[in-house]
Amino acid sequence: MQKRRRGSSATHSRQEKRPRINEQIRAAEVLLVLPDGAEVRLFADVLQEARSQELDVIEVSPKANPPVVKIGDFGQYLYQLRKKERKQRVHSKQTEVKMLRFGFRTDRHDIERLMDRAKEFFKERHLVKFVVRLRGRELGNRDYAKAKLLAIVEALKDCSEVEQDLKQQGPMFHVILRAKQAG
Repeated sequence: MQKRRRGSSATHSRQEKRPRINEQIRAAEVLLVLPDGAEVRLFADVLQEARSQELDVIEVSPKANPPVVKIGDFGQYLYQLRKKERKQRVHSKQTEVKMLRFGFRTDRHDIERLMDRAKEFFKERHLVKFVVRLRGRELGNRDYAKAKLLAIVEALKDCSEVEQDLKQQGPMFHVILRAKQAG
């Protein structure tokens, strides 16, 4: 007994994604979108009109009743669709909050290295959260920790602005900065 092979899932999903055109559309009546409005017509008439113009009938909304179609060049339609999807993907990039932590006794050179790292994050349009953590006896000297964070904010003020002011959260102080808006 021989097994029947189906088409690969890649071609199946690609075919599903593409809109139906011409004879692939099975509805008797369709809603044709025109430059000055839309009207319900017989599919055979729409197909004949498209062929006379050497264009395709493209199913825009298959789930509508009747299905919505338009007459146009299918290749151009796919190009515009992909272009629109690409544009949406580019604009949908989420900004992340990058956290840079340091301790109460962190030296100046290490803090400068953290500030350089923050500048890299600003170039990528991320938010940066600076956190200083106090432990044990360090909790008695909170003003020094605040001053250290405010010094970082001051040093980065040429390329960033404060998104969220200095706050205390348990034994930690934090501030969130974002890249300066161009303009």
